[in-house]
Amino acid sequence: MANRTVVIGDIHGDLGHLRLLLRKIPKLDAEDTLVFLGDYIDRGPKSKEVVALVRRIQWELDCRVVCLRGNHEDAWLRVVERGWPEFVMPVSNGCLATMRSYDGGPVPDEDETPNESEFKRLYAGAFFPEDVLAWFDSLPHWYEDKHAIYVHAGLIEKDGKFQHPKDTDPENALLWTRTDEFFRNYRGKSVVVGHTHVELLPQDVNTYTPEDATDMWAGPGVYGLDTGAGKGGFLTALELPKRLVYESRGR
Repeated sequence: MANRTVVIGDIHGDLGHLRLLLRKIPKLDAEDTLVFLGDYIDRGPKSKEVVALVRRIQWELDCRVVCLRGNHEDAWLRVVERGWPEFVMPVSNGCLATMRSYDGGPVPDEDETPNESEFKRLYAGAFFPEDVLAWFDSLPHWYEDKHAIYVHAGLIEKDGKFQHPKDTDPENALLWTRTDEFFRNYRGKSVVVGHTHVELLPQDVNTYTPEDATDMWAGPGVYGLDTGAGKGGFLTALELPKRLVYESRGR
């Protein structure tokens, strides 16, 4: 089938689950599109390798490949430009794992904090190669085709209406928003997002395996694909228009 779009959720440094998922996705051709929803880095142990693989996929696959910016890529650009300790400090953001993946250090324990020699490099994002930062900066905030709108976090509500991404200012709001109203009340062209873990989404309006809160989420107008890769979960892809689901868990 031509003109398929396959969308992959947040990877978060989980190279193993990315490789498993890619083996399950059907071969795509020049009329198809592969969309990554962002958040390639942090938390999982292999951020460097995930970024390298995704960038290679951009060049090697025959189909169109769209790599969106996630809030974690956006955050690191802010860290490098002007510093942002409030993002770097929380252990749960997984920043230390990213630095060590680039520096070749050991995978940190779940509650480990940086040692004294690591603080300065971590807080400045000094470990990122210039070409990786340039790639982060080049990533678009959203994409649209005939099947859906694709954005990392969601759409912004203004004057009682959810704005199209082209009308959203500043654009980076699309990477950080998280509102229950969007998932419950948005109606219109389908929107596919990551960012918010599916277990946190309103299950009472979920029409896709509502008995399994860890599975992909599908509401009235939105699909949620953050199934926890890099933080103990797995990676999910959605194929449109057939709405076929691929997962890195299971066989």
